[in-house]
Amino acid sequence: MTKRPPVESLPYRRNVGIALFGSDGRVLIGRRFRDDGPEIILPGLEWQMPQGGIDEGEEPRIAVMRELWEETGVTNAEILGETDWVSYDFPPYDGPAHRLAVFRGQRQKWFALRFTGSEAEIDPLAVRNDMPPEFDAWRWERLDRVADLVVPFRREVYREVARSFSRFAAAQA
Repeated sequence: MTKRPPVESLPYRRNVGIALFGSDGRVLIGRRFRDDGPEIILPGLEWQMPQGGIDEGEEPRIAVMRELWEETGVTNAEILGETDWVSYDFPPYDGPAHRLAVFRGQRQKWFALRFTGSEAEIDPLAVRNDMPPEFDAWRWERLDRVADLVVPFRREVYREVARSFSRFAAAQA
């Protein structure tokens, strides 16, 4: 058995996060239906905003549109703003070999996007770019409530995203 290096010595995976705002100021969230190595889900905390890795040499603004399409099918969106880089650590992981197990966590740049299409294009279950679906359902939710719906290791990042993008959620009651 190969001994893993100390978690503190592992790098962060570069990643983009997506706050896709609908016309009423709520954001799109998806329900994760399975764990992905150290990216666990917990009962009652399956919801999150779309996110995904940045490919080698890929610019974050390109990655965000690719990930939005891969995870939701959405192509009709415009970028409204972005955050500085934020990070979170994965929870302890002692499972089988996994592509994310070589990382300490994720270093993310979050983007606020305005959805300009029709809800008919939102389809989280389709396979795109040979990437398996991560969500089995989706809905619109108030940005200030999303941190309470995610796994604990993501909560502080979600609170920061809510603070950073609150101006785009102004249509909320």
